[in-house]
Amino acid sequence: MHPADQRTSTMGRARRALGSATAAARSLGPLLTPRAMVGMAIETAWMTTHLATYPLGIFQEKADGRRGYRIEHLAPVQRGLLISNVEAAGTPILLVHGIIDNRSIFTLLRRGLTRRGFGSIYAMNYSPFTADVRTAAAQLGEEIEAIVAETGYEKIHVVGHSLGGLIARYYVTRLGGDERVHTLVTLGTPHQGTYAAYASPTRLTAQMRPGSGLIRELEEPATGCTTRFICYWSDSDLVIVPQGSGALRHPDLSVRNIRLHGVGHISLAVVGDVVHGISTALAELDHDGATVTPGVTPLAPRDRSDSGARRSTRVGGRHTASSGK
Repeated sequence: MHPADQRTSTMGRARRALGSATAAARSLGPLLTPRAMVGMAIETAWMTTHLATYPLGIFQEKADGRRGYRIEHLAPVQRGLLISNVEAAGTPILLVHGIIDNRSIFTLLRRGLTRRGFGSIYAMNYSPFTADVRTAAAQLGEEIEAIVAETGYEKIHVVGHSLGGLIARYYVTRLGGDERVHTLVTLGTPHQGTYAAYASPTRLTAQMRPGSGLIRELEEPATGCTTRFICYWSDSDLVIVPQGSGALRHPDLSVRNIRLHGVGHISLAVVGDVVHGISTALAELDHDGATVTPGVTPLAPRDRSDSGARRSTRVGGRHTASSGK
């Protein structure tokens, strides 16, 4: 290597290291409050519990179809959503876990959604050896198409934790997934990258670093995207550095960023405020199946008799339906 090139490479590494150290230092402030200390204790307790439940989520769950609309076995709060808005109660919800994890991370969230009255909840396990967000996003698309075929709903909701949110965002904004995803909720997702990714030298973690090719691609225009985004992030998240990277800022997207205090990275999928917030947001559908958020495509079950006439194809990197329109 030419001496000048070697100096440039060394300076580049030094700047990245300095940026990482500076971001880490700025992230320490919110962690020194009493509320953050309590949150860290809860995070530790939940991580211990999660390690015990992790083996239960290794295998992909078996699809058991929709539960239907019988209400005699439901608690009053579940009946309330089903009776007041059968469309919202029946809309499928897909949960997508983060890196080196599985569907067991959503044990409490899934239970909370069920108690609220949502009757069609799925959880996807992607391979722990996944090395590329784009590949995982394509696999997510296949999973969603299978759910659409099974339930008859044209659109579903997706909840992604950490890397799962980044995978879902790529599917929605780069692969035309907004035609299938009505609402995307992200929990502790590094929308702007995280300096913590420098701690691991893998191809996948390299994509999660600030300024990576993937992050830059996600910053490209997403004109006409109809998906509603709800992004939870915490000022006590030690995995997302700086913590503000968990917020999604994009001029073409309809986004609601929700900042939490004293909540750890793993705990974002567990704490009651988040479970309640997600349940409330996904229940916000009017009687025509449209969300209360302007500009979002109305949601409706698909006519099963017409399933053969409407098939999804991919054109120019986006899904389009050959329905004759």
